[in-house]
Amino acid sequence: MSTQLRPTDVKRLNRQWRRRTEGRIALIVESVTQPFNLGSILRSGAAFGVEALWLTGNAIDPTHPQVGKTALGSEAKLHWERLRGSAEAARAARAEGFRVVAVELARDAVPLHEAPLEGDVCLAVGAEDHGCSPALLAEADALAYIPQIGRVGSLNVAVATAIAIAETRRREWQDPDRAAATDAAGAEVMN
Repeated sequence: MSTQLRPTDVKRLNRQWRRRTEGRIALIVESVTQPFNLGSILRSGAAFGVEALWLTGNAIDPTHPQVGKTALGSEAKLHWERLRGSAEAARAARAEGFRVVAVELARDAVPLHEAPLEGDVCLAVGAEDHGCSPALLAEADALAYIPQIGRVGSLNVAVATAIAIAETRRREWQDPDRAAATDAAGAEVMN
């Protein structure tokens, strides 16, 4: 019978995954107005080690009380900044060494599993109803979409963001050489 991990076991497990993590992830969140969506994005970002977040357009503020209901304190664990425009945010991300990959159902987008997510990546997501703006798409270094086979044509922005962040980390963590080295180092520490 399996049991849930104790808090100390969870910390140990998370430490092992942090050892496998070298790439940086950032987010551009454009015009996400629903508190639940931004709270979910913040919580997913904090869980996966997102380093920075740029808010643009009319995105709701992370300090809004309703954002905190979903973020559960994670809004305080992420560095965020509000910029006037999405093109400015993309330039700021590039100045910090990130490749900007917009997650959008757009012409010229590649499936997320084929997108250039190696190294330091800034994922850009757009508003709940109309996605990334043309200005943000024009500034992105690459465009990616999440393949879907169901009868619904799109995902909730918070869910799409979590999938994109998880895929970015998964790519890094699947590197067998890095995994073997960090697993061996972790085993030595735990013994």
